[in-house]
Order: sequence, then C-alpha cells, then structure tokens
Amino acid sequence: MNDANATASNDSGSGDAPSARAGRSGRSGGRAARQAARLHAHVESVPFLTRSLSPFDVVSDDGLATLESNAETILERVGVEIRGYPSAIERFRAAGAEVDGERVRFPRELCRSLVTATAPAEYVQHGRNPARSCRIGGPHTVFAPNYGSPFVHDLDRGRRYATLADFENFVKLTYSSTNLHHSGGTVCEPVDVPVNKRHLDMVYAHLRWSDKPFMGSVTAAERAADSVELARIGFGGDLADRTVMTSLINASSPLVWDATMLGAAEVYAQHNQACIITPFILAGAMAPVTVAGVAAQTLAEALVGMAFTQLVRPGAPVIFGSFASSMSMQTGAPTFGTPEPSLVLYTVAQLARRLGVPFRSGGALTASKVPDAQAAYESANTMQATLLGGVNFVLHTAGWLEGGLAIGYEKFVLDDDQAGMAATFARGVDLSMNGQAIEALERHTPGEHFLGSQHTLANFETAFYRSATADNASYEQWLDEGSLDSAQRANAMWKQRLADYVAPPIDDAIDEELRAYIERRKGEMPDEVG
Repeated sequence: MNDANATASNDSGSGDAPSARAGRSGRSGGRAARQAARLHAHVESVPFLTRSLSPFDVVSDDGLATLESNAETILERVGVEIRGYPSAIERFRAAGAEVDGERVRFPRELCRSLVTATAPAEYVQHGRNPARSCRIGGPHTVFAPNYGSPFVHDLDRGRRYATLADFENFVKLTYSSTNLHHSGGTVCEPVDVPVNKRHLDMVYAHLRWSDKPFMGSVTAAERAADSVELARIGFGGDLADRTVMTSLINASSPLVWDATMLGAAEVYAQHNQACIITPFILAGAMAPVTVAGVAAQTLAEALVGMAFTQLVRPGAPVIFGSFASSMSMQTGAPTFGTPEPSLVLYTVAQLARRLGVPFRSGGALTASKVPDAQAAYESANTMQATLLGGVNFVLHTAGWLEGGLAIGYEKFVLDDDQAGMAATFARGVDLSMNGQAIEALERHTPGEHFLGSQHTLANFETAFYRSATADNASYEQWLDEGSLDSAQRANAMWKQRLADYVAPPIDDAIDEELRAYIERRKGEMPDEVG
C-alpha cells in the first residue's frame, strides 16, 4: 500500500476544469493584472532548492547512537518477515542473514554496512527537459505534489472519486508551478481506468503533459517494468544508465516487507532507478506510541529495504523515507500537524544524515476535509518541520486533504504558494553588499524613512515574498472585490492556470511510440477492478 492510498473502483465525474467564475468586480481587473505581472517578473523557477540553513537537530549524538543500537537489536532479535518473495530471502541469506521460513534476522551492522558501502549520498534525477533535472541529497530539497489519493475535492463539486482527467489536471498544475520541482507519481488514483492498466496512463501523463522528473508505478513488478520501458521511450530510446525515476516503496509496518513492494524495488534498482524506502507508520497501531520507539522501528525497516536495493545493484540510488503520523487515542483516526510526528521527522532526518543517504519525509499534511483553518495550521506545522529538518525529497507538498484520502484543487493552489514561501526562507539571510544595505543606512539620518531611498526602489520588486493567494487589501477594497476567502480565490486560480496551460514539446515519433506501447500492453491483459 502506498502512503494513505486506498484504491477505489467507482467513478463519479470528470476532473475537467469548469469555466472559471468571475470572482471580482470588473474594475479590479487592472489591479489584478498588474499584480500578476509583478509576481511573474520576480519569481525564479529553479529545478531544486539549495538550503543555506543548517538542519535543526533535536537529538544528541549519544541519543542517536542509542536509537541506532535499538534498531540493530530489532533486526537481530526480532527480524522482519519477507512475505511471498523467496528470492529476496535468498539474497539476504547469501549476504549473511539468518533465515527461519519467512522470518529473516540480521547480524548487527549487516544492513547498515551494505547501505554505507555503496548507496550514494546524492544523485541526479534527470528530467525529460535537462534544465529541470533535480539534485537529491545533501543540502538540496525537492518539492513534489500529493500522492495516492482516490478522491478529489473542489468547491464546485465537493468530494468525488478521482478520474484520469483529474490526474492530468494535477500533472498540468504541477508542471505550471514555479515552486514544485517534481511531477510526482500517483498524484491521485484515476479510478475510471482499470487498476491493472492505469499505471500506463499515469506514466504517459507525466511524460506527455510535463517535462519535470516523475515517479513510476510500484503496485506490481510488471508495472514497474512498464514504467521503465515507457521512460526509455520517452527519453529517446536509451536511458544510458541515467536515473530518470524516483519511486515510492513502502514497508508493511510493523516489520513486514511484501512481494509487491520488493518486486517493484528490484526492477527499479536493476535499472539504476531510485527507490524511496519508506516505512508507513501510524504510531500506536503500527509502532509504539513513543517518538524514540517509532524512530528505531523506522530505521530498522528502512535499513532492510535499502540493503535489498544494494544487493540487487550496488550503487543504485536510494532514499531513506519516513512517514509517521500520530493517532487519536479516542477514535483511532490519524492526526497531523501535531508535535510528536515532527519530532520523529527531525530525529529520523538526523539518522539519515548519519547513514549518508538522502531523506524523504514531510509535506503539507492535514486531517481536514476542506481547505480551512485546520488544514492551514496542520499543513504549516508539518511543512515547517520539513524545511527545518533538512528533508531532501518532499512528497505531498501540495494538495493533501483528509489524511491523504483526497487531493484538493484549492488546497493544491494554497500549498503551492506556501512552497514558494518555504523556498524563500530556505535561502536564508542575504549577506551580500546589497543585503547588508550599509550604504543605505549611512545615507539616512535618524527618523528619516526609507520608502523613497535608492536602495528601496532598487529592491522593491524582489525584497519580500509576494503571496499569490493572500489578500492584503483594505477591508473596503476586499468587500468591493467580492469578499472572497482564500479557498474562493484559489478556486479561480486553479481554473485560470489550467486555462493558461501550454504543454511542453515532445517529439511526434516518441509520442506515437509511447501511445503504441500503451495500446499494445492494454490489449495483452483483461481489465482488473479493485
């Protein structure tokens, strides 16, 4: 199972964007147009962030060593179950693990040594457009959108099952964003397409409607193989050993790895494609309730998955992933934006840095069903820890609602804006001569304002982040322009962005070959539902 992904099998509506409704009075169009022009003038699209801020550490070196020792104890004394994949068990046996049926136990440091010996600390995921290639690891952060939701939500039609049209819409919205670096993977589940064929349409959508890096299918080994083949075609016929996909491989916590995930991981590792090895943990249900217990179990499970990729192909790119949420002890429902998961994130990020591999976690997570105040503060709490913790690959940066069961169009736009703010914050303090502004300070006398100074005039376009979604007008102007709240403003924005979307170029012969491969593969298998 992928993060919070409950596959649905019904369809109730298209994701095609309805016509945008006029949300402002006619006389406000000029101001809005000027604002949009100013925003466009200063926003720089970059393929990834390079943080100047040092990661925030919450655990001492001695504490981290204790957690690492606890993870080794789990692997040595308890081990993991590897279900339905005997070839993986044999790989581990040959590497020195102890096998008892499907239970595999590992001598202390075995998995760690396999990872540290060959797994790269950083790697480049190539985009179909080379200018959009991402560097993953080190001081770099990559933002990717929501992943795995079977439902979509917007203000016009409410909550409904996601369709392929919705999937394509979110690929296009992500491509159009200057703040999201990565196209993601299963941004939503297109449940109007048979479950065994939808991966073909999803990978095609990423290749055709975007040229940013993307993720492949992990729901079966043969679907991973289809993803590799489509990528080969999309990249001109030869991957040349380049890493062009970074895909999500989830453990079945607690302490289980199944054939579906390991089969997909094996395919990707064999072809030098990156795997995000992520235990998906609801603390209290799939792990102990304590931060230290969750962190140790996460490390143990992830070490097994990462070691497996290195046994398949030494040097294959791998990301240490962590997805941990707390739960309501009254209802059993997952909760987000609370302190404990943030502490897990900070802690596991430190463990990943000590291990020497990139780290995935975080996102704009919320349990709210709509883009309201709860959604805003829960998402902001998680994104703050994501940035300060030094996360390298961020899934669910934009769109997540309802604990991941839904992706919201308005939520996507609001989160996208917050990702832009995060990028500005990540750059840290400008200590260039312009940033120091000492000349401006020397030229002014006490009590003299800076509004008309040469320095202010030279920097006013870029001095501060300008939110595309916030309203900073006077109360009277806000009333005159329709009294819209943030979700209503975002509603008009996603529609306008889809209306303005222009597809990236693709060679006609490549597109034809992609379509032919998909048609042939669909014809080779009967439809499967559920």
